[in-house]
Amino acid sequence: MQIRSILAVTDLSLQANLAIERAAQLAVEHRAILKLMVLPARVDAPPANGASRLTHAAKDLASRLGITVRTVEQTANTLADVAEEATCADLLVLGYRRERTLAALLRGQPAERLARLCRCPVLVTKTVPRHRYRRILVAVDFTPASKRLVKLAWVLDGDAEVELFHAISTLNEAKLRSAEASQQAIKAYRHECMRHARDRIFWLTDSFDARRNRVMTAIGHGDPALQAVVQQEHAGADLLMVGKRSNSPFADFIFGSVAQRVLGWASSDVLIVPDDAQTATRVAARQRIEAERSDGQRGFVSAAGRIS
Repeated sequence: MQIRSILAVTDLSLQANLAIERAAQLAVEHRAILKLMVLPARVDAPPANGASRLTHAAKDLASRLGITVRTVEQTANTLADVAEEATCADLLVLGYRRERTLAALLRGQPAERLARLCRCPVLVTKTVPRHRYRRILVAVDFTPASKRLVKLAWVLDGDAEVELFHAISTLNEAKLRSAEASQQAIKAYRHECMRHARDRIFWLTDSFDARRNRVMTAIGHGDPALQAVVQQEHAGADLLMVGKRSNSPFADFIFGSVAQRVLGWASSDVLIVPDDAQTATRVAARQRIEAERSDGQRGFVSAAGRIS
């Protein structure tokens, strides 16, 4: 996967604008096109002068960083509008915003709903982007999607330290205890789980010989979401990557997905990658590139800072 187009959404608040700065930083690293879009905290109350403020931000980024920046002029956008725009992007970036509404309780926070709607990776920023990501923690579960997750970590920043983390569930061990299994049987089961985890982590790194000497691994025990957050803080990772299965809002509400809980608990930025993640379609990508090369596009800001 290559990152050629990044969509950053903001409600133009100070916290949300940090997401734009991180998106711009990534656009510089990947020589990607950056597109800015307003996602108001309330759809019926878009920010005052939103279009002009967004255009000003785009012009500033383009002239300061030498990147191509475009804007979506409409400011009364919904999550569905963002998801539709994200079909032409390789990465969606937004700041973490916690809503205290019934909709958020039942369907999840805005970032969670976007991760469910979008087929591209969703980067949720929580920290000030003072530097590039230096250490990336990748939570893996040994499904085929885990290998794609690891590859994306190395694509995102080729210089960052990457640590693979897997948490061994203790549910089956608890069942053995409740069935009054012997301590020897429980110990043997625990040893087998650890051996399997080590073998599978080696499987994840085996295809990436060029980076193997820069990959670290760690194994924990317990709830995958909680243990991933604990490991992120212990390792000092400034980005935590986690996969997201295509669950319904109801399933996430009842059972809670790992991605959902990590997003709420982590102190670092979080990159949520759908298990069925797709790159921008060829048709959409062609349309996007043609639009970027056209001089007459509305809201276009060139690297020189000229608005057409």
